[in-house]
Amino acid sequence: MSAAAPARGAQGHGPIRGALVEALDLLLAQRGSGVLVGERRAAGLGRGTELAQIRPYQVGDDVRLLDAAASARTGSPHVREHVPERALTTWILLDVSASMAFGTGARLKSDVAAGVAEVVGRLAVRRAGRIALLTCGAPVDRMLPPRGGRRALVALRRAVASGVAPDGTPPAGDALAAGLRRVMRLARGPGLVVVVSDFREGGGERPAWTRALSALSQRHDVLAVEVTDPREASLPDAGQLFLVDPETGARLEVDSASGELRRAFASAELARRDALAAALRRARARHVPLDAAADDWLRNLGRGLR
Repeated sequence: MSAAAPARGAQGHGPIRGALVEALDLLLAQRGSGVLVGERRAAGLGRGTELAQIRPYQVGDDVRLLDAAASARTGSPHVREHVPERALTTWILLDVSASMAFGTGARLKSDVAAGVAEVVGRLAVRRAGRIALLTCGAPVDRMLPPRGGRRALVALRRAVASGVAPDGTPPAGDALAAGLRRVMRLARGPGLVVVVSDFREGGGERPAWTRALSALSQRHDVLAVEVTDPREASLPDAGQLFLVDPETGARLEVDSASGELRRAFASAELARRDALAAALRRARARHVPLDAAADDWLRNLGRGLR
């Protein structure tokens, strides 16, 4: 069984308009508490723009750091030392479980998830930042270490294009929780973590991933991008239906003509969505819901980041 494969019916994420990406640039910078170079401090001294101290010249100092005004004022040579700049590292945790290969509109949930990863990757590297990727939900997870520049974007696109887990492939344990814990171990300095998933793993008010997400948000700014499809919220009145769980392969026959069944289904899904929103609030993650059937998911992503 392959680790991942392009989903049947995939349509791609569609055009990504440059004007919208420019607008998202500032919004994502604000969410990351400073994507701009120089807005985050690193330890020690370096060659940034913020002055740390002016001290007497010592043999071996770079003469280019001499401060003419301080040297003239004191009568002895002095040098300027600056706070080093550190660009932001953005981590993307991408859910590639079989449930992401679902869609009833223009595109699949996995198409939208790939588009989100593409946009976040573009914004992450444009100001000398770095992008890293970790997938979860497939038999074999993929990991791209933090890198910057065009090569990082090419590697990101290639990894995302590898697809999702095949139908009937259940995630190994609590895949999303394990992915969050792994990001926590790998992301050393404070940064931005973007979790792209349908968050349908686990049930109840306290899914297994909530504790890991709470721990992660204590050190990083976290965006939880939930990708949904409208058919997951309601059953159509279409008579006898044969439903298949894409991850377990379990089959169920239901009579969708039953109004009572359709109301119970919608009520259960509404309760699940309310519980998810509450769990993300408790974890202090910014919840950004995206509808895979919407024509312009990119604009909706921007609205969610406001």
